Amino acid sequence: MAATAVRYLRSVGAPTATGPFATLPRPELRAVGDDERAPLDPGEFRRVLGHFATGVTVITAPPCPAGEGPAGFACQSFASLSLDPPLVAFMVARTSTTWPRIARAGVFCVNILGAGQGELCRAFAVSGADKFAGVAYDAAPVSGSPRLAGAPAWVDCAIQAVHTGGDHLIVVGRVDALGTTDGDAGPLLFHRGGFGRFTP
Repeated sequence: MAATAVRYLRSVGAPTATGPFATLPRPELRAVGDDERAPLDPGEFRRVLGHFATGVTVITAPPCPAGEGPAGFACQSFASLSLDPPLVAFMVARTSTTWPRIARAGVFCVNILGAGQGELCRAFAVSGADKFAGVAYDAAPVSGSPRLAGAPAWVDCAIQAVHTGGDHLIVVGRVDALGTTDGDAGPLLFHRGGFGRFTP
């Protein structure tokens, strides 16, 4: 397991003995009082922020020694963070059941999806299903995380840091390898609740 993941797990009080980690405690979520809430309707917040078009990725992690299969989830909250050192970041809900598996692995691969991969994205957005059933992939060169077939680009990372951000976690990854695949597929875009394509 990457040393950065061990440092993170120690910071949240998880056991750090050698061998697989039994569980990863989730950060405590304190209820927000009415006097602390901004005067914003959650539906309106989503509607307005939905006007910001994003790319779409699938974050994957390799199988854990405890016998769990590979982990993965669809993620639109991904960004390049730093060139020197090379860092990327993604955001994940603190209630995610996939995140603890990625944290235990200490590594992940960002699969940047192409325009024809909307159905693949939907498969990884479902909770509780076998997301890798029928999905072709190989191992990313450093982390061994699933690198999905047909994804135009991939970024192989180790967990560098994890920060809290409201009801989400901000995960910073150190880039160990990256690349693109052959082909000229445009990006898969997410805008106002639906998928689309980029047209120059």
